Amino acid sequence: MTTHDFTLARDSHGRLNLTLADGTVHEGIVPVRAFPISAPDGGLSLVSADGHELRWIDRLADLPASARDLINAELTVREFTPMISRIVEVSTFSTPSTWTVETDRGRTELVLKSEDDIRRLGNGRLLISTAQGMQFGVAQASDLDRHSRKLLERFL
Repeated sequence: MTTHDFTLARDSHGRLNLTLADGTVHEGIVPVRAFPISAPDGGLSLVSADGHELRWIDRLADLPASARDLINAELTVREFTPMISRIVEVSTFSTPSTWTVETDRGRTELVLKSEDDIRRLGNGRLLISTAQGMQFGVAQASDLDRHSRKLLERFL
């Protein structure tokens, strides 16, 4: 698939490769959103394996569908964030606290180190960082069931 001044393709190992207009090939590039939480549809960089920006893309939507599909597939793996649909129980209302939650990936437990690990993103969205280094999202806190909202409010 060709864009204005570069081509993206997967190699036989599944890595994303960037070919520039002058024929230079960069193997194993990584797309990195500038603002993955606050502006996920905004700008992103195509970064080389050694961390250097190779191309800036103002809006993913401006690329042809085949390029968007390749980049979105890479971003999906890179930005894995299970979404919490229900808080089943919490071990204690002080931190650290072990939470049992239902997510779009199934039931799991997470450890909340402190209340500061729950970030309000605006529009009712939350991002919860765990002691294990994972991040969980809440798409809309007001859409959680009453029991989940009540537990969550104890930490906000």
